[in-house]
Amino acid sequence: MTKFEASTPPRCASVLRRRAVRALFAALAASSALASARAADVDKGEKLARRWCAACHIVANDQKHGADNAPTFAAIGRIPGLNADRIALFLRDPHPKMPDMQLSRPETEDLAAYIASQGR
Repeated sequence: MTKFEASTPPRCASVLRRRAVRALFAALAASSALASARAADVDKGEKLARRWCAACHIVANDQKHGADNAPTFAAIGRIPGLNADRIALFLRDPHPKMPDMQLSRPETEDLAAYIASQGR
């Protein structure tokens, strides 16, 4: 038995553990709140899509033409299991056929939110 264990009643140790667990949960909640502090803006995403993506993809219902080999944003948005977070991750590391648009993280999240919204 350690000196601490001998001098600390079991009830006190239990209280300390509960406080430590509460502090951990509070820290996790705070970091989660900071991560989601900025909601993606679908309208800004649409503007980015029309500027950067419309040459290849059909990005909106009012667009008539896109490249034959590029899926529409509506088709991308309907892919099962593909959500805005996964689309944003893909956009941060584009494949060779896509230009490097140099979008900021918030712009990437806005564009991804717009793409995901097109599948609804």
